[in-house]
Amino acid sequence: MTALTAISDFIWGPYLLIPLLLLTGVFLTVRLRCLQFRELGHALYLGLIVRREQGARGDISHFQALMTALAATVGTGNIVGVATAIALGGPGALFWMWVTGLLGMATKYCEALLSVKFRITDHRGEQAGGPMYYLSRGIPNRLLGRTLGALFALFTAIAAFGIGNMVQANAVADAIDGAFGIADWQTGAVLTVALAVVVLGGIRSIGRVTGVLVPAMIALYLLGAGTVWVLHADRIAGAFALVFSDAFSGTAATGGFIGSSAAMAIRYGVARGIFSNESGLGSAGIAAAAAQTTEPARQALVSMTQTFIDTLVVCTFTGIAIIASGAWTSTENGVLLTQLAFDSALPQIGGIIVAVSLAMFAFSTILGWCYYGERSIEYLLGERAIFPYRILFVAAAYVGAIRTLDFVWLFSDVMNGLMALPNLIGLLLLSGVAASETHAYLARSRAERTREDLPR
Repeated sequence: MTALTAISDFIWGPYLLIPLLLLTGVFLTVRLRCLQFRELGHALYLGLIVRREQGARGDISHFQALMTALAATVGTGNIVGVATAIALGGPGALFWMWVTGLLGMATKYCEALLSVKFRITDHRGEQAGGPMYYLSRGIPNRLLGRTLGALFALFTAIAAFGIGNMVQANAVADAIDGAFGIADWQTGAVLTVALAVVVLGGIRSIGRVTGVLVPAMIALYLLGAGTVWVLHADRIAGAFALVFSDAFSGTAATGGFIGSSAAMAIRYGVARGIFSNESGLGSAGIAAAAAQTTEPARQALVSMTQTFIDTLVVCTFTGIAIIASGAWTSTENGVLLTQLAFDSALPQIGGIIVAVSLAMFAFSTILGWCYYGERSIEYLLGERAIFPYRILFVAAAYVGAIRTLDFVWLFSDVMNGLMALPNLIGLLLLSGVAASETHAYLARSRAERTREDLPR
């Protein structure tokens, strides 16, 4: 455990992955000419309104691909991660979460574009893509590309069992036990059956379920957090002001809060922001590759909104609720801090909303990561490995629900970090391809819009 802790601290410390992720986001933002700001409205329209391209090749719609990716990212990080960032880094940590989200949108865009561009049609007629494919098929040096692709697939297939499964199942069991007093083994049994019913049907089944579950769970959670905002309306402006001022100055000790420096705000805000939206890990590109589309850039715009919704919307609702309610000055941390904020506006009911939301978020994360893991194992071992992988994945959820998982958390952190490294190398090497494809698509899109606006 000591050695693993040291490895995790190095990978996620201030000298390797965090600066690499941020600098990659800055580089791609500049290379794409701030695309995430210029085209956000169009991207939201494509993902939430258009939803499907008629006659396009793919397994699921734009909307279902977005919901599957959101299923994997909107999870414990939006409830527990935000609370931990504020508890350790102060209100200013939320500002740095926003920074990671805004820069991460460019990273997520490139991951999705390259995943669709270099995807293949497998023996079952389904679309397979993601970093392992654009690394192996896109990088000119074939040996380097295949090596990076295999490493990414290996780390993803393993990480899916940890951060994408067992720790999420454990969060579901804890949340249900705390809210309703139901034993972990009972929750684990129900969770395992529900998971089996969905994931054994493959991506189309996962896409149908997440297309309904994810919007419903986000709406429920935002309704609860929004109620906290409304009942503390007189403090909302002050909460936002505190976020901006403390982002650069740190926070003095107040109430039960022990104080933090600007460096702590940056460290925890960036780390938890990346944990929440997963931009740079490459995982969401696997879901994007299954989308029905003729234009890689179009699906990339849709996928980009995943980071916006996750970090700029859901995390903001959580963070401002914690700050405006005054809960952040307590000695609580993690989910208990978020529950305290909700209970301040909705006594007793607030804690249940958080518990149910956490359970739904965690279950949806398991669904998304199952697809990521099975595509990765298929890349490594072929189609015959998919069904055994699904069986092991479902069984692991029950184990996660009934056992404590400190080692699994730590091991998963290492695997997630190792996933990101080959992916970021690929994004930098293939950034020219992404930029060229983007500029060509936007030129065609503008021309089409101009023709539609001409009088007839």
